[in-house]
Amino acid sequence: MPRPTRFSPEVRVRAVRMVMEHGAAHDSQWAAITSIAEKIGCTAETLRKWVRQAERDAGTRPGLTTEERERLKQLERENFELRRANEILRLASAYFAKAELDRRHK
Repeated sequence: MPRPTRFSPEVRVRAVRMVMEHGAAHDSQWAAITSIAEKIGCTAETLRKWVRQAERDAGTRPGLTTEERERLKQLERENFELRRANEILRLASAYFAKAELDRRHK
């Protein structure tokens, strides 16, 4: 379950758009990020992460997109559950095999 965030998705999108649009008016992208972060009330590092993820989603920066990241998390959870189920089944089969062997000798 994702943790609650202070900023709505609309605010995030708007802030990222502002960085992209006003980047040329500043000396660097970092300067634009710090300026806009102060205006919306978040830290510059938070806004930088939003901008980097938006760049990955747009395909201009290498890395996993948001959809790929969610799919990876889902597969990792599923993998964990399957490993746990296999361990339970292995222990249960060993238990019942031992019980079957004990019953035959009596």
